[in-house]
Amino acid sequence: MPREPAHQPAAPQAPLREDARSTSRTSLPGNPLAPAAARRFVRAALADWTSLGLLATCTFCRGSGCPPGQHSTDLLADDAVLIVNELVTNAVVHAGTTVELLCRLEDPSEPDDEAAALVLEISDHHPTRAVREGVRDEDRSSSGAGTHEYGRGLQLVASFAECWGITYRTGLKTVWARLPLEGRDAGPPQATEPALRRGVRAAEILAPVTRRTVRDDSDWISRGALSFLAEASDLLAGQLDEDLVAALACQLLVPRLADWCAVWLDGGSNGEPRLARVWHTDESRTDQLRTVLEKEPPWLRDTPRPGVIPIPWPGGESDPASGEQGTALACRLIANGRPIGALLLGRLEQTLVPDEVTALMEDFARRVALAIGAARRYTRQATISRVLQRGLLPTQVARIPGVASSLVYEPSDEGLAGGDFYDIFPCSPGGRWCFMLGDVQGSGPEAAVVTGLARPWLRLLAREGYRVGEVLDRLNRLLLDDATEAAESASLMVAAAGGPGLPDGAHGQPDGGPGTLPDGGQSRFLSLLYGELMPLPGTGGAPGGVRCTLASAGHPLPLLLRPDGTVLPAAEPQLLLGVDENVAYESRTFDLEPGDTLLCVTDGVTERRSGKRMLDDGDGLALALAGCTGLTAQGVAERIRRVVHDFDGAPPGDDLALLVFQAE
Repeated sequence: MPREPAHQPAAPQAPLREDARSTSRTSLPGNPLAPAAARRFVRAALADWTSLGLLATCTFCRGSGCPPGQHSTDLLADDAVLIVNELVTNAVVHAGTTVELLCRLEDPSEPDDEAAALVLEISDHHPTRAVREGVRDEDRSSSGAGTHEYGRGLQLVASFAECWGITYRTGLKTVWARLPLEGRDAGPPQATEPALRRGVRAAEILAPVTRRTVRDDSDWISRGALSFLAEASDLLAGQLDEDLVAALACQLLVPRLADWCAVWLDGGSNGEPRLARVWHTDESRTDQLRTVLEKEPPWLRDTPRPGVIPIPWPGGESDPASGEQGTALACRLIANGRPIGALLLGRLEQTLVPDEVTALMEDFARRVALAIGAARRYTRQATISRVLQRGLLPTQVARIPGVASSLVYEPSDEGLAGGDFYDIFPCSPGGRWCFMLGDVQGSGPEAAVVTGLARPWLRLLAREGYRVGEVLDRLNRLLLDDATEAAESASLMVAAAGGPGLPDGAHGQPDGGPGTLPDGGQSRFLSLLYGELMPLPGTGGAPGGVRCTLASAGHPLPLLLRPDGTVLPAAEPQLLLGVDENVAYESRTFDLEPGDTLLCVTDGVTERRSGKRMLDDGDGLALALAGCTGLTAQGVAERIRRVVHDFDGAPPGDDLALLVFQAE
């Protein structure tokens, strides 16, 4: 039984003062975009409070020994998001005005507070009558007044909130709810809960009524469909695997709109449709239903446009598992104007499907198709990126005589070719070994193009006998020539399309400013650390160390770690490649004695951020390297990688690459 709302003229007990750190408020437009914005706002507010330490104890196991920094506010966030979503939706649908949303943490240290709690207030500006006093629960049930006054939104509030109420002022109505931080009814947090189970939970709460009659359908659709579609869109859009999208779609629809559901997807391994997912309200019947459906794929190629159509019941005139009769419907899934599959529904004991159901099914199918299309594009892009990475980077790091080496390479986005690249290769004659560590401006295909040019050019120039500084000089001119040709080609294309081309004699970027080509692409700037290693002969069979010659062009400077813990920069800063053709690059030569370690990194290491701080602020990288004294090359690489990841709780936002050389 839902708790009785507290009808009082003011919000629940709360401090009169407003602490900016523990209060967040926003104004939302009175349109269908408001619920989604409200959900994002609440999650962001809770995340901010957690980072500030205001939510410093796990809401699942408050006071029971959660390690500091390892707590979770997932349950509180889920409950708050559900409440806010329903109340903002109600305000948009019934009031149509701007909506004010306030989130406030009540501090248990305040004398008037019994326990810490999250207070939510949702206000609209539609003047309306107050809730009637003194109406009994049985009167509401018999007359329908309860449903009319409160609807499913306030029933949901009553289920999750410790207390709640409605406050009326002139031209303003506020619904508030208080969620205690203690005593949440949940088990311990799971480190990784399956995405499907997490996704379906919200829809189960928003639409808990099992569909059985036309009256139930109409009641649920009129009151819960908007929230259901909004949450479904968020859940589906966040998936990057088409099979997971199909699984979510089936479990969102069963049993709310159907007794069973199936998703067929075009483009299987043999070009035929494949049955991606089947779900039945009775899980024991799912396998039997799948067997029947696989024998009779839906033939919807004659209906390329979206729309719900009746289809024969699978296996005959009755349910293949129970023998019950029903109605089957199918809806084409269309993405980017192309059919990609079909969504099937089965409803038992019903021969007439309400128009509301078919309209909702069609709307839902559009969202499923968009999510599947996005997942396919991501998969295709990730596959292309992996192929590019295999072609642009060496398959293994070469072993240099007398030198222990280690590599760490982590692209920030597995779906895109990274902008960082590396190489180590022998350069005969003379026993020289060359290495490079570069970072192309940008990422994706444009960065891959530059990497595909720079790496083979460097190998060619090195093997032609050019020294380190000369290699950079020639690579710089090659990049500038290639960028000029690309700019001229793009300008001709723009001019052919009726736009302005490059002025006579111009080699820059005419319209987009520095670094921008006429077609909107980026100029091919490159930061590079390039060097040579020459093993030195020792005396009496002992290792003699390594002679190193290197140069840095706009790249983070390499660091040299001596066995006594001293850390020194190993190069001088110079200009990026691809900027100015009148630059003469210089190199520096020094010896790596046995036990010396050379660390080379990209800016994904030095510019790793935590708030406004960067890892290399105050020589942070040098201090971290000094703590690696006595470690092997692999140990140094792993220690620095861990320092980068531990510098902030969020994953690195840039490609991470580092090379370590240690003279043996």
